[in-house]
Amino acid sequence: MAQESAATTDSEAFQECKIRLQERAVNAGVSAETASTVMASVEHLDRVIELDRRQPEFTTTFADYLNRRVNIPRIFMGRALLQQHEELLARVTAETGVPAPYLVAFWGLETNFGSYFGKMSVPSALTTLACDPRRSGFFTEQLVAALRIIDEGAIPADQMEGSWAGAMGHVQFMPTVFLKHAVDADGDGRRDLWNSLPDAMMSAGKFLESMGWDPDYRWGREVLLPDGFNYALADGRRLPLSEWRELGITDAFGKELADEPIDAALVVPAGHQGPAFLAYDNFKVIMGWNRSEFYAIAVGHLADRVAGAGGLQNPPPEDVPALSRAAILQLQQTLNQRGYDSGKPDGIMGPGTRSAIRQFQASAGLVADGYPGEGVLDRLGVSPGQ
Repeated sequence: MAQESAATTDSEAFQECKIRLQERAVNAGVSAETASTVMASVEHLDRVIELDRRQPEFTTTFADYLNRRVNIPRIFMGRALLQQHEELLARVTAETGVPAPYLVAFWGLETNFGSYFGKMSVPSALTTLACDPRRSGFFTEQLVAALRIIDEGAIPADQMEGSWAGAMGHVQFMPTVFLKHAVDADGDGRRDLWNSLPDAMMSAGKFLESMGWDPDYRWGREVLLPDGFNYALADGRRLPLSEWRELGITDAFGKELADEPIDAALVVPAGHQGPAFLAYDNFKVIMGWNRSEFYAIAVGHLADRVAGAGGLQNPPPEDVPALSRAAILQLQQTLNQRGYDSGKPDGIMGPGTRSAIRQFQASAGLVADGYPGEGVLDRLGVSPGQ
């Protein structure tokens, strides 16, 4: 009886929340008809809450992340689609400055070139999350935006499907991004990111352009570092390319870096034993799409491969164990206890944790690359898989 009573209470609370959200949408300019019709059919999706609460037990290594996303089948498919849609992509490049291989790379990483958009009802998923206290404000804003998209006739509510968090269409735009950046590129009077590749590709280009895409430069490049390099410089600082060249950094083939007036940051996603990259301004633009260095490197590298480039000269080591969140949490706690400030322990490898690792490595006579390799873990008594 207690379980039934709790279920009834939860159901009533969800119904009350739906009413509040419907009123909020109407007050924000959504038509009363759209708001009432869509919200009447919205259901609570337990699966969405499960996915929102799920934290991966182990964080992926850079090698695993990159190899899963930039692989031979995806590269070959990307090259084929680059040719198949050459005219469309050239038009997008002409209007936005974003080269075609990058558009194809985003498309490939987001939906495997349109093969999987997600199967969740976006209105139901967003309502479920908006009625949950964890990130209610953010998802309320997304729900109202989704209702406005339905209201404008972009797509019927029953066809608005996407990811569990509400990302939609070929390029997985969140509703607020859709409202601001989606365009009708095929001239049919609708902004349709599900069924119109012209709309999707042009919208992606417009979004990247709005974030400051620089058509004169690439995303970055793989580089080689000299022996004895000071990895403390890989802390996010941006230096002119000429200064990196003076420090002995070359391109991936050992040739001198170009004399170009551009700043770059050094990124070593797998530590000193893995590849190194100089990331240009467009790398920051890619991270405006997804705040992950792994993601930004994958987009850039896939774009290079689609354009015809070869693989990395120094691939990331594949025998590095993935760290569990519990291990990262203990690592952060141990660093803090020893006087190396990693910030509030949260089980996530962020810049504060990497800075603390660098400080510890320097004091212990290790290569200060900010990477939690076995030497760091052994000396701090942390087990990767705990």
